[in-house]
Amino acid sequence: MEDKAMFPTITRRTFSPLLSNLFDDDFFTTVPASRSNSMPAVNIKENEKNFTLELAVPGIEKKDLKIDVNEDVLTISSESKKEINEENEGYQRKEFNYSSFCRSFYIPENVNKDKIGASCKDGILTVELPKVEEEKNKISKQIKIS
Repeated sequence: MEDKAMFPTITRRTFSPLLSNLFDDDFFTTVPASRSNSMPAVNIKENEKNFTLELAVPGIEKKDLKIDVNEDVLTISSESKKEINEENEGYQRKEFNYSSFCRSFYIPENVNKDKIGASCKDGILTVELPKVEEEKNKISKQIKIS
């Protein structure tokens, strides 16, 4: 049986505003740069018991993250929308921000898909993919030829 290496697939779904460069002027330095075109950095670690994915997701709330397993593909995605509506005497201010990402990874055959777990702390999403335990009671014996 052939083992597949765990490499990210190239799946990208992001929102890019039509006029994204319109406000690239020093006058608007207080406006934060949009994260809509960024993909989170990922570390992939392996030891004898599991694979670990660590994604940098600063500023993204746990409720906006989604993790799906479909056959041999693990998909991590996020979508968030924020709106500000402010009305004062003489002016009205409306702003919105939309950000999303989607990253998919092939799951090796030796991963126990039923025990995949995740946690999010300090802007790091950690996904644990435990390996299937190998049989420890394999019987090995020598047979005499008569």
